[in-house]
Amino acid sequence: MSSVSAYYNGKTVLITGATGFMGKVLVEKLLRSSPDVKAVYILVRPKAGQSMQERVANMLKCKVFDRVREDCPNFHEKIKPINAELTQPKLAISAEDEEELLTRVNIVFHCAATVRFDEPLKHALQLNAMGTQRLLELARQMQNLEAFIHISTAYANCVRKCIDEVIYPPPAEPKKLFDLVEWLDESIIQDITPKLLGDWPNTYTYTKALSEYLIQQEKGNLNIAIIRPSIVGASWHEPFPGWIDSFNGTSGIFVAAGKGILRTVIANNEAVADMIPVDVAINLTLAAGWFTAVHRMMKIINRLHKSMMLLQYFSTQSWDWSSDNMNMLMSHLNTEDKKLYNFDVRQLHWSEYIESYCLGAKKYLLNEDMAGIPAAKQHLRKLRNIRYAFNTTLLVIIWRIFIARSQMARNIWYFVVSLCYKFLSYFRASSTLRH
Repeated sequence: MSSVSAYYNGKTVLITGATGFMGKVLVEKLLRSSPDVKAVYILVRPKAGQSMQERVANMLKCKVFDRVREDCPNFHEKIKPINAELTQPKLAISAEDEEELLTRVNIVFHCAATVRFDEPLKHALQLNAMGTQRLLELARQMQNLEAFIHISTAYANCVRKCIDEVIYPPPAEPKKLFDLVEWLDESIIQDITPKLLGDWPNTYTYTKALSEYLIQQEKGNLNIAIIRPSIVGASWHEPFPGWIDSFNGTSGIFVAAGKGILRTVIANNEAVADMIPVDVAINLTLAAGWFTAVHRMMKIINRLHKSMMLLQYFSTQSWDWSSDNMNMLMSHLNTEDKKLYNFDVRQLHWSEYIESYCLGAKKYLLNEDMAGIPAAKQHLRKLRNIRYAFNTTLLVIIWRIFIARSQMARNIWYFVVSLCYKFLSYFRASSTLRH
């Protein structure tokens, strides 16, 4: 019997960001591995002209839920959507919904965040940092809360080469920064953003660093775990290999390269490609939730294996992260849990995973027929041959224009031709002697 699965059975869980990539996989794995979970509350806001109910309905139609749909056709009955907005005071939750959450929730998974690197600083702060602060305020009032799990990023402290499992000093005092962006004009905030970011490459990593510090300062008596995954990619095994539904991260690069649109990426061949399958990240998250609740730890910060970042800042550098807490957590799992909640990335066969990743992008992102793979390979071969032909033609033109006109080049050319002629003559003479 899995200890982790048994823990979640009978529990009431609150998840933010459930309609996102990692959130969907978290909801699916939780419902599939712990079928007796009492309820899963998800905070959802209207977006892009869709109401909360429409967004939840579209989420539940997603292919990622096919496995749990087969085992439990009524799984959707355990999902309880709550209309909420992280950027608003008190999360804009109704008094009735708030009372329900305060009296019933046992564990919180905070996955919601904007992952756009070019997000304006004010909006990134409102969602990633201030939203986390507001959720903490709600969590501290929950009467039966056993653990609060926050999804951060391995790059929250990317300004350091060696990153330990600790909370580092923030790049700025969060509350002062919140006050600053509240009264400053948007254009002024935009102008001073580079100065505020300092060595941080973008607003995403910057606000994630602030969020970790806020959690440390305002956790109160909560049992907190912070998960630091690197760039999250397609699934390794669960719910099936290669599942992906977002063009973010490496997925967009794989698709663009596969379609022949992207031919060049600025990178460092000596740097480590930091990428982690989404199911590995979610398995670790659920295992950390169990451990944090059962062992009542005040702080456990985990990070996953390294991954590849898209931007030049990340693709040309490497970092060293310690993983003692993750290894400790693995040692506490029994044999069944290690199978059911596998986050031992050492077992990952990377070439098979990348192949599965690319096929998953074709199947789930592009919705293309897998029978078209031979044609796609032929298309890529044509693009490669066109590139080779273009490069060869360009070299010939350069030779004719800039090199062939010089006397030295002609002498070299005559010398090469002479050698070839002598070699052919020798070859013919040798052949005649053998005959």
